[in-house]
Amino acid sequence: MGRFWSLFFLLVPILGVATFVAAPMYHYWLPEDVSISGQGDVVDGLFYFILYLTGAVFIGTEVVLFWFMWKYDAATTKEPVKYSHGNHTLEIVWTIIPAGTLLFIAIYQMNAWADQTMRIPKNPGLEIEVVARQFEWRIKYPGPDGKLGTQDDIHMVNDLHIPKDKEVLMHLKSMDVLHSFFLPNLRVKQDAVPGMSIPVWYTAIKSGSYDLVCAELCGWGHYKMKGRLTVESDEDFARWLEGVRKNQEAEQ
Repeated sequence: MGRFWSLFFLLVPILGVATFVAAPMYHYWLPEDVSISGQGDVVDGLFYFILYLTGAVFIGTEVVLFWFMWKYDAATTKEPVKYSHGNHTLEIVWTIIPAGTLLFIAIYQMNAWADQTMRIPKNPGLEIEVVARQFEWRIKYPGPDGKLGTQDDIHMVNDLHIPKDKEVLMHLKSMDVLHSFFLPNLRVKQDAVPGMSIPVWYTAIKSGSYDLVCAELCGWGHYKMKGRLTVESDEDFARWLEGVRKNQEAEQ
């Protein structure tokens, strides 16, 4: 009966690995990437690299566990238990290997991190401001004067529109607590921190409507802090922005 449970336990890694392999075929891991080359695909590459690496460790660990359960089953093993005080050499090895692996991953992803957080674009196609508050996204576009922070700024809530194939530079802020600005289809995720203005940039290459959500537990209404990202042509974006501007002026 003990070996039956060994085989039953073996089903865990087998079914787990099968699920991991099949998931990308049905788009369960990641949604469609609509970002420019060098942005989302880099993030996906890092995700799958770490997934494969940890998957290999998982498989190796589960195989060893199964082998020990099978070999030392109490029903078939008559030898008495032998206790050991450990092996210092082995402990050093299995400490160095994970540490080296983590160091390698840290170095391997440095360029991706710099591209996403440090190399701020100097001439973006559009510059906007997004302010997070419980439980909505307040979006600000420059008005006719082309500058943010002036009286003719155009305001929206939870409705982010951007032109296709143009780099967007966004200044992310928070009015109250920690939030996390998340555009899954652009592989963009950035915490909004009170008292800070954090630059975030991205480029979408496919028109459509996509999710905009908060990925940080920010209070009782966190579940409803969501909006929509609309990617459209330059003409449609300009027409939409002008319509919003006129409505705003009419309400003032």
